[in-house]
Amino acid sequence: MAINLPPPIEHYVKTENSGDIETVAECFAPNAIVRDEGHAYEGLAAIKRWRAETKKTYKHRIVPLDIAHRDGKTVLKAELIGDFPGSPVTLGFNFVLERGRIVSLEIA
Repeated sequence: MAINLPPPIEHYVKTENSGDIETVAECFAPNAIVRDEGHAYEGLAAIKRWRAETKKTYKHRIVPLDIAHRDGKTVLKAELIGDFPGSPVTLGFNFVLERGRIVSLEIA
């Protein structure tokens, strides 16, 4: 079953799965913030560094399972498959979107 993802989230998933670190910035607003594993990464430079490090460490890919809208957020339920204990895991990717860009992403 195909899941109809909003364009910025679809682009995010494609860039995560391709390993292309440079284009991940195209998904995010300049002042975006990502929260992952107890850390916050604010701004495109920090998000690129986070993305490069996580890809290098975990060699992961994302498989979308479901999409929902809750409390002003677009929540992507996805399987994360990679080089880490317990793989694969199902996580929630909580996005806030504005003007076709991701302004906030919290991975839980």
